[in-house]
Amino acid sequence: MRAFRRSSTLSPRLPRSIRRIPRASYCASPSLLTEKPIGVHAQSRSIRRQRSMSTQKRVVEFLLTNQHRPREALKYFNWVENQGSPTGIEPLCILFHILVRSGLLLSARELLKRSILGDSVPRPSGIVDCLIETSKRCDFDPLSYCYLLSCYAHVDRVEEAVEAFSRMVENGIFPSVKARNVVLSAMLRSTSFSGAQEFYREMRAKGMDFDCITCDIMMRVCMKEGKPEDAEVYFREMVDAGVEPDMKAYATVIRSVCKKPDSKRACELFSEMKGAGLVPSEFIYTLLIGACVKQRNMGEAVRLKEEMVSGGLPLNLVAATSLMKGYCAQGDLNTALDFFSTVLEQGIVPNSVTYSVLIEGCYSYGNAEKAYELYCQMKQQGMLPSVFIINSVIRCFLKNNQWKEAFDLFEEAVGSGVPNVFTYNILIHWLCRVGRLKEACNLYARMEDTGMKPNVVSYNHLLFGHCEQGDMDSAANLYSQMTERGIKPNAVTFATLMDGYVKKKDFDRAYDMLHIMHGLGITRNEYTFNTIINGLCKAGRMSEVNDMLHKFMEEGFVPNCMTYNSIISGFIRDGAMSSAISTYQQMLERGISPNVITYTNFIDGYCKSSCTDVALKLMNEVRRKGLQLDIAAYNAIIDGFCKDRNMDGALKLFDELLEGGLKPNAAVFNSLISGYIDLNDMKAAFELHKKMLEEGIPCDTAIYTTLIDGSLKAGNVTIASELYSEMLAKGHVPDDITFTALIHGLCNNGHLENAYEMLHEMDRMDIRPNVLIYNTLINRYFREGNLQEAFRLHDEMLDRGLMPDDKTYDILVSQKFEGDDAVAGT
Repeated sequence: MRAFRRSSTLSPRLPRSIRRIPRASYCASPSLLTEKPIGVHAQSRSIRRQRSMSTQKRVVEFLLTNQHRPREALKYFNWVENQGSPTGIEPLCILFHILVRSGLLLSARELLKRSILGDSVPRPSGIVDCLIETSKRCDFDPLSYCYLLSCYAHVDRVEEAVEAFSRMVENGIFPSVKARNVVLSAMLRSTSFSGAQEFYREMRAKGMDFDCITCDIMMRVCMKEGKPEDAEVYFREMVDAGVEPDMKAYATVIRSVCKKPDSKRACELFSEMKGAGLVPSEFIYTLLIGACVKQRNMGEAVRLKEEMVSGGLPLNLVAATSLMKGYCAQGDLNTALDFFSTVLEQGIVPNSVTYSVLIEGCYSYGNAEKAYELYCQMKQQGMLPSVFIINSVIRCFLKNNQWKEAFDLFEEAVGSGVPNVFTYNILIHWLCRVGRLKEACNLYARMEDTGMKPNVVSYNHLLFGHCEQGDMDSAANLYSQMTERGIKPNAVTFATLMDGYVKKKDFDRAYDMLHIMHGLGITRNEYTFNTIINGLCKAGRMSEVNDMLHKFMEEGFVPNCMTYNSIISGFIRDGAMSSAISTYQQMLERGISPNVITYTNFIDGYCKSSCTDVALKLMNEVRRKGLQLDIAAYNAIIDGFCKDRNMDGALKLFDELLEGGLKPNAAVFNSLISGYIDLNDMKAAFELHKKMLEEGIPCDTAIYTTLIDGSLKAGNVTIASELYSEMLAKGHVPDDITFTALIHGLCNNGHLENAYEMLHEMDRMDIRPNVLIYNTLINRYFREGNLQEAFRLHDEMLDRGLMPDDKTYDILVSQKFEGDDAVAGT
């Protein structure tokens, strides 16, 4: 052995284990592991190749001789590599077989990983071919092929793994399901979704089995790809194949179904899981509660929460926040707030998402006081409200017409440097909407002074304000300023300007906007052309519509269903049903298929013309055409039947609506409630109102107005007053129609002073009275003999910019007024 060390030209000492092996086993000549310089390069390369081949041959011999001594084989292989001598793919594959068969799996993985990530990487198909060939010369374990796939997958070489898998299959080698799952997992990590699906199809086509893990991976692939509806296909395939799903598989498929969301199907799977003896986790309960909330199935969501808690699982913040959101969505803000209090008592700490949900709920239902209370509570708990939450509270104040509080909060936020351009835009939009344009412009200037740059939305709000006031010159100047500052107008900008010009009946300027859009490269889509057509129809200028339409068509506009629906609706609004039918025929001649909106227009028109029988025939014809009637169509004909006092027919249609899978909205219930009120059946009206609330449909301002009006007509001022108070308490803001019903009803019931107080209530809420309200009050004061107050109200009416109508002068001049019912047009 000492002689060997002296004669060797290699500087490192051999590993002790190798030194115990006879010399003939690893070295037949000094040239095996040494190289001597040769002068001629060609000869040098040739000799190196020969020596490389000789090296590989000797290494192979050593490995095969010592295949049952895996550690010594590995040390020798590493020693050879450390000397810079190439080993080649054949020794690599033999050693890989040796290590896997001996159970040295970590060493096998590191060996292959080093090769895969090396400078000279052999092709996967070549490694597979070599593994197959070398398996004939040494003892091997078929798991070698599985570990090869796993190695590629662990280093995220997905394409190489697929290539290796295909070569294995070509040679009749089927890797284990565990190895295939590792490859699928790598594809999921690398977002190779189509690759994963193709890999799965290939393995299934070859008759390879799969397990719960395979199914779980493929379901997650579907969800990552944005196709949760496909996940259950894999789950069902697994069940059909006789593979029993485990908890993880159920959790994934339930999660995928909840993402649709389909809470009904998710609950079915949940029951199936429990039937299989699996105990649901807190995570699964949370998923189901969230899905039920999204689909407004609060009854089931609450039941699941109770089941979760009674089963010993704690209520978590995510599930609790979902339930609060559900309560808010169904209009039950009080229950959401009560539940929030319960959550706090249980020691669950809310986060900003929880507060955002509740504040948004307060915004939806006008409870600005509670929204601000929650905002202050956040601050007391050391949480810094985000600009999003501040904006929500401001919007809540503004919705409730509490503009002073909104601006106070804004000033507080300014002091903290929180507001962004969206904060300013919210306030500017509100100011423009309520006609306080000057203040909106001042706020805009202040925003610029702070160094905050206005965006296109800021300008669009101001344009809206000028257009609403009919000041199109200022709107045009603002548009010029906008473009000079490099802010590009968008489709909303031009739609706003066009709408403003249309309202001013300046259709030429509105038409010019289309040309400017074209010059700026802003797409003039169907909406922009239809804005002008629809504007003409709403203005009642039906005689001009066809000419404008032909003009647009010459410019390349192709009329669509929306275009003809606007024209048909315009004729129906004017009571010109024959012209509407003629337009419908033109529509068909141009090859444009009518949609459900087209037929809804006609159904509504026939109902308003007291031709509900024709409307019903049309509805049946629509069904025969295979069109699915929507809620608006049903509401039109239900409303028609109610106005005809045919409640049996209306209720039959209501049942049909439910059977068709449609969910009635507040407008449908309002029509039915109005029908009962017209029949003086207040009991049935309130029962229907109760049913609506039980089904999770929130009562809106229109329904409160209908119930208040019905109660007053029935002489029940107390119930009307209670309804009005409840309406305000629930955050619903009355409109001019509500106040018209209140003032008219109070006058008829002899409560003139209360009726007059309603006028001041409107002022406090910044709601502009209409002519009908003044006519009612003026007439009542005349009948009471208080002529001075009647004439004062007339002057006040003029001061507000309201023009008296013929009935006003009938009262004041002719004194031929016949009673309050005539004022109301009833």
